[in-house]
Amino acid sequence: MLAARRTGRTTAAALALMASLAGCGVVTDRAPADLSVGHDSQDGSLMVWPARGSLAAEAATTTAVTEAVRAWRSPLDDRAYLPTSGILWVGEVDGAPLALVAADVPGTGSSWLLQVAGEAGRHTVTHAVEHTDPGYLIYSDVLPVHTDAGRRYLVSARVTDLTGPDGEAVTIEGGLSAPVAVPACSAVPVTATLRATESLPQGRATDRFLDLGTGLDAPRDPLVRDESGSGQQALAGLDTCALAGDEGPFGSIQRQFGSRKSAKSVPASWPMSGLTIRTVGEGALGAGPPGEVQQLTWEAAGDEMTAMLYRPATGGAPLMSAADPAAPLQAYVLPVAGQRLGVLSWQSTPEDSLSVPAGTSRLVDRPGLTVLPLADEKVTVSLATTEETHYRSLPAPQ
Repeated sequence: MLAARRTGRTTAAALALMASLAGCGVVTDRAPADLSVGHDSQDGSLMVWPARGSLAAEAATTTAVTEAVRAWRSPLDDRAYLPTSGILWVGEVDGAPLALVAADVPGTGSSWLLQVAGEAGRHTVTHAVEHTDPGYLIYSDVLPVHTDAGRRYLVSARVTDLTGPDGEAVTIEGGLSAPVAVPACSAVPVTATLRATESLPQGRATDRFLDLGTGLDAPRDPLVRDESGSGQQALAGLDTCALAGDEGPFGSIQRQFGSRKSAKSVPASWPMSGLTIRTVGEGALGAGPPGEVQQLTWEAAGDEMTAMLYRPATGGAPLMSAADPAAPLQAYVLPVAGQRLGVLSWQSTPEDSLSVPAGTSRLVDRPGLTVLPLADEKVTVSLATTEETHYRSLPAPQ
C-alpha cells in the first residue's frame, strides 16, 4: 500500500481500513440502486467519511447524482462501479448544488474524485480528478475541490484544523472548507491537523501538502504530499503549469494500459510525494556565465522519477527536461537556446568510467555530470562501474 506508507500510517492499519471498504455502507436512506451517501470506512470507532452536506438526506438528489455517475466514463471509456463508490459530500456551494463522489473504476485500478452539479434532477459530472491508487480517496484526509470562487478542500473526519498557504486557519463547515486563495501555476503549502485515532494513536500536528495550483488540467490531482517540507523548497519559483505540461517533468511519461497509452489519463510521471531538489553542478549551457544544474526527484505511482533543471545565471525561467525514471545513469535532453543538449548524471565514484561516441565534445565534464551537444541522430552512452556497465540512449529529435 504505497499511499499508506506515504501518509505515515502502518500498512496493517491501511489494510484494515481498506478491508472495511469491501462494501460502502448506507449512511442515509436511499434506493437500492443509488450510491451510498458517506462511505462505511472506519478508523477504530471513527467514521472517516460520514454523510455530510446540506443535501445528504435528499433522496431525489442522491438519485440524480447516481444517474450522473452511472453515465460518466473515464478517458478509456471505463465506468464507475457503483457498489464500491459513494458520495462523500453533497450540498450547496456558492448557491448551486454540488456533490463530491469517490468513484471506484476497477477497469484501470483507479479511483476518481467526481464533482457532480445540476438542478431539477438533471446532474452531470463537471470535473474529474484521477488517483492511481485504488481506494486513495477513502484513506486520504484532504481532497482538493475545484470551484469558480477558488480552491476549496474536502476533509475527512480525522481532520480537526486546516492551515492555508498564508499560514492562517481555514474555516471548515461540514467537512468542506471556505474558498482558499491558491495561485494558478505556483505551488503553495496546505497543512492539516489530524486527531488521535486507532491508526494514529498520537494524531498528527502537521500533515503537509503542496497544492500545485488551480491552473492544472484535469484529471491531474493538484495535491502532493510534502511530509518533510522539502517539496516547497524544491518547487519555489517554478511554474507548475510548465512542470505539468506534456513535455515537462510531471506530464511527460504517459500511462500504459496493456498495449495502449492514454494521453488523457494521469501521467505515469505525475508526482504523489517525496519532492526534493539537489544541485549537481554548474555549467555554461548557452551564452553567458555558467548557470546552476539541478536534479528534481519525486515519487510517482509506480517509480521514483527525476528531471533536470538549468537555471541561467542571468535569470529568467529555468529550463526543464522531461522525466526520467530513477536509474544508476540518468539521461536527459535539455533544450537550451535552440539547441538540444544531453545531460548525464550519476552518483560518482573514483572507479566510474563514462564512455560517449568518439568525436563527441563535452560542454561540461566533471564527476557525476556530463553535458553533450546533440545532433540529429540517437546517441548511446555507457557508464562502467565496479559491478556492471549501464547503457543509456539519448533520442534523436522527433
